[in-house]
Amino acid sequence: MKVVHTIEALRDQLRGQLRVAFVPTMGNLHPGHLSLMKLARQHGDPVVASIFVNRLQFGPNEDFDQYPRTLAADIEKLERERDVYVLFAPNEREMYPEPQNFQIQPPPDLGGILEGEFRPGFFTGVSTVVLKLFSCVQPSVAVFGKKDYQQLMVVRNMCRQFQLPVNILAHETVRDTDGLALSSRNMYLEPAQRAEAPQLFATLQALKARVDQGHSDPEALERQAVEHLRGRGWKVDYVSLRRQRDLLPPTVGEIQAREPLVVLAAAKLGSTRLIDNLEI
Repeated sequence: MKVVHTIEALRDQLRGQLRVAFVPTMGNLHPGHLSLMKLARQHGDPVVASIFVNRLQFGPNEDFDQYPRTLAADIEKLERERDVYVLFAPNEREMYPEPQNFQIQPPPDLGGILEGEFRPGFFTGVSTVVLKLFSCVQPSVAVFGKKDYQQLMVVRNMCRQFQLPVNILAHETVRDTDGLALSSRNMYLEPAQRAEAPQLFATLQALKARVDQGHSDPEALERQAVEHLRGRGWKVDYVSLRRQRDLLPPTVGEIQAREPLVVLAAAKLGSTRLIDNLEI
């Protein structure tokens, strides 16, 4: 595996390559990340991964400084798996040699809801760095995980509207044996919190079961889920039932007609914020 730290070196490695598959990450790699790279390898050659903790997508009171940076361990994992040909690991000066005044602003009806409501500017930062990474790598395929469901939709819509020649592939959420979605932020959890954390996914499963049983009042379904989590000590940002196609709230009629739905949630255990979702 080649490890490069500059855009020039990256382009040198990829010159003439037409089927590049790309997996952007912020590092601290876990089996979920590695599964994205295995999927990328099935759809392109060579596979490029990136590790870059993107300041633009962190709010002023978020964990940019504390976010785990484990480049040496990440390189070891990637070399063991042997799915990645080039790892692009730039520093901030390389990615942002001057203030990033040109930025991508997703529309409010997608980028300003759910995560966008509770993390203002998050999707602007995500969209801007993804577009910049696509410009550097010029992939034909890029792989994103469904755990960040709204992010996946933002990136897909951005590629469609800008006519970017990048096929966005989605990988199913990878979970621990108890159902907790794998995340780099799980390492923040204390032992008691880690034992409680699977309740987030269990709550989404319970809401899905109620929809499958014929319950069609979205507000009642969401309220019951929020009350359940709060009763267990969670600080809930949202549990929201949405249409898969545009993340807008479904009508009762759409739920009854079996419109494809997704329930998304974000909540804190102590200071650790977890997100998850479940398609219905």
